[in-house]
Amino acid sequence: MQNFSLLDLSPIPEGKTAADALAGTVDMARAAEAFGYHRFWLAEHHNMPGIASAATAVVIGHVAAATKTMRVGAGGIMLPNHAPLVIAEQFGTLATLYPGRIDLGLGRAPGTDMATARALRRHMAPEDSFPQDVQELISYFGESTDATPVRAIPGTGTHVPVWILGSSLYGAQLAAYLGRPFAFASHFAPAMLEQALAVYRSTFQPSDHLERPYVMMAAGVCAANTDAEAAFLRSSQLLAFARLRTGRPGKLPHPTHDVDHEIPAPVMAQVQQALSCSATGAAKTVKDRLSTLVSTFQPDELMVTGMIHDQTARVRSFEIVANVLTDMRKNSIVV
Repeated sequence: MQNFSLLDLSPIPEGKTAADALAGTVDMARAAEAFGYHRFWLAEHHNMPGIASAATAVVIGHVAAATKTMRVGAGGIMLPNHAPLVIAEQFGTLATLYPGRIDLGLGRAPGTDMATARALRRHMAPEDSFPQDVQELISYFGESTDATPVRAIPGTGTHVPVWILGSSLYGAQLAAYLGRPFAFASHFAPAMLEQALAVYRSTFQPSDHLERPYVMMAAGVCAANTDAEAAFLRSSQLLAFARLRTGRPGKLPHPTHDVDHEIPAPVMAQVQQALSCSATGAAKTVKDRLSTLVSTFQPDELMVTGMIHDQTARVRSFEIVANVLTDMRKNSIVV
């Protein structure tokens, strides 16, 4: 593992507002930079009462302005929602304002329900144009001349690093074909992680942008001073995910000591499976679990994420995790 990074969804806790969530994201980003995280990514979700990062490029700019050295980017932009040129202009502008610090991860899913997807694009194309849209977007970041018919300004010549995101074999195959780094969404869809990484690594084609495969995997984390406290804090995310799965999305719930009573057993089984690529507990417990994940899947980079209702506890959780990952890297527990 060369680096460890953080994915933040700008969660909106119960009793708080979107403004509170965005302030919390900036607070978290500044702390993450001090803790040694390599990247700080935000994700595009729409029509979600508990997530404030819908205007992802805007929030990325806000975070980049509040930090100094850490890379900031999208994990990711859901490209089917947008015209490639618009995204090239947005991220070309970010890269111009914050050179050498901006990443662009691209996903194929809409990141919302279909009614909202139609509201975003208005005209939904029946065919899957994701590979072509990715290549068009990448072309806007390359060099151009006055004769180039369409240019992203700012954007042209910025060579913004483009990642392919995925939770299936599709993204792995495309990332390998294009010679791009690949990030797998194992923090909520771990079922095909092993197979996807194998496909990506075995079929990777070197490119001008990347000589060898580069894999990022994601893991949920919730750390505290004790295992019991961490389990209590994590109940908020379990509740939020269960409500999303049962068609009742909302703000991030307050934690509870009786989460099993609030989530029906069949739903809890689904939630636990979806969130199984995770580590919850005190520092030693988290270290043992993350060491196993890294040893098993051999990622080049580990991205951690986790939603906790209390902002102080959330910052403390990612501080504990950063200390764990720093120690793992120093002691060669990882690759």
